Amino acid sequence: MTTLGGLIIILSSFLCLLLVLAFINILHKLWWTPIRIQKLMALQGIKGPSYRFIHGNTKEISNMKKEVMGRPHILSHDIFSVVQPHVHSWTNIYGKNYLQWHGSRAQLVITEPELCKEILNNKGRAYSKTEPPNISKKLFGDGLVATNKAEKWAKLRKLATHAFHGESLKSMIPEMVASAEKMVERWKVYEGKEIEVFEEFRLFTSEVISRTAFGSSYSEGQDIFEMLRKLSFLIFKNILKVRVPGISKLFKTSDEIESEKLEKGIHASIIEMVKKREKKTMTGENGSFGSDFLGLLLKANHEANENQRISVQEIIDECKTFYFAGQESTNTLLCWTVFLLALHTDWQEEARKEVLQLFGKQTPNLDGIGKLTTMSMIINETLRLYPPAVQVQRRVEREVRLGKLIVPSNLELDVSIVALHHDPQIWGQDVQLFKPERFSEGVAKATNNHVGAFIPFSMGPRICVGLNFATTEVKIALSMILQRYAFTLSPGYVHSPLHLITVRPQHGVQVRLQPL
Repeated sequence: MTTLGGLIIILSSFLCLLLVLAFINILHKLWWTPIRIQKLMALQGIKGPSYRFIHGNTKEISNMKKEVMGRPHILSHDIFSVVQPHVHSWTNIYGKNYLQWHGSRAQLVITEPELCKEILNNKGRAYSKTEPPNISKKLFGDGLVATNKAEKWAKLRKLATHAFHGESLKSMIPEMVASAEKMVERWKVYEGKEIEVFEEFRLFTSEVISRTAFGSSYSEGQDIFEMLRKLSFLIFKNILKVRVPGISKLFKTSDEIESEKLEKGIHASIIEMVKKREKKTMTGENGSFGSDFLGLLLKANHEANENQRISVQEIIDECKTFYFAGQESTNTLLCWTVFLLALHTDWQEEARKEVLQLFGKQTPNLDGIGKLTTMSMIINETLRLYPPAVQVQRRVEREVRLGKLIVPSNLELDVSIVALHHDPQIWGQDVQLFKPERFSEGVAKATNNHVGAFIPFSMGPRICVGLNFATTEVKIALSMILQRYAFTLSPGYVHSPLHLITVRPQHGVQVRLQPL
């Protein structure tokens, strides 16, 4: 009995010790480390809103966003204070660069172009991609956009570059034209009437990525697009929610359960698409896996050289990435460009003249697309005012000197694209006006040689691999619309830019179509 009692005491003591150690570990993570980082950065002149236990500044940020969405809507291109109200407010209070907190994670917000250039060019390899929240991983997995593994990234980047550049991109132009023809054919019923273009461009860009990258149609990939759309909404809804360490592993929220179902559904749909392509190849229907993106991925999956081979999971992650990213950013860019041209009909007319001069009433061709200088200026100015992404995030791998700052390891860096694109010190006092002529002599002249001030698709080695693909697609669609229609903004349009993964029009964009 004495022995049993002693054993119970030992076990109780051991359990108490474990609880004490767990408590110290949590306290270290949630209090001591944040306070130490806050003091370290303050000594270097970097201030910011005070760290709050467990939640950091997420509740403040969430409240600021809710307050903005509750304001009356005005038609202004000053979207900085709307899509990133916390960054807008805190840069005014604390300076160009400041410290904020996502739970216990310290985030150094950067709005200086020179520091942005240093981070994104990453010459010393000190800055890696941030580790996304678990719910975000379900959207992109560990694919090209998210992975931190250098060898894996290089392998996937090489595949994507081959698929969306040079001869491969050239071969995609007929599919882009066919998708645009299908869209403008649908528009005939709206002639002289109002049409909502955000949804129209969603269908068009979905059709393009389906045809060019996956050798299918929008209808075949419709379930994947719909599941990705629902998953992206769940991510946005939960992005500012902080779970208490340990608790999240024990209890799943309804959104986490739903996101897991969607992830499994997307996985199953892509596997089915992969097996279908493999079957056609193995039975001799196709001579090879194909030259599109899916074909290149499958070829890499069957690669004899183990160093070049990719796994089935990597195929799935890449398909998810390009189904979503290939559609989402191009959709918003097209929508905001048409919105701006509907507002500024003088520039719409200039763009139309250029299109008719180069193509007449014929479909766009590769040679002419490269000569659309006025349209390129318009697209750049649209990307400046309404960039698809609001920020680029990186993590400090080791203690490093950034400009004049000594930045500790594991600190997160948030480069605010919107802040850079709307900075009057870079662009001038007319920064909130739509003026495509800014770009008439190139980006360097437009930014007064502030390299790193114009980064709609990021910059450096991890610049968006789909940049040329997206701009070519937009130029083709706009050219074919301008050949057929003049358009003005509908009186019923409500201007409400919303940050939901990308910057999109919350209530769509309604324009009136006038056939030419």
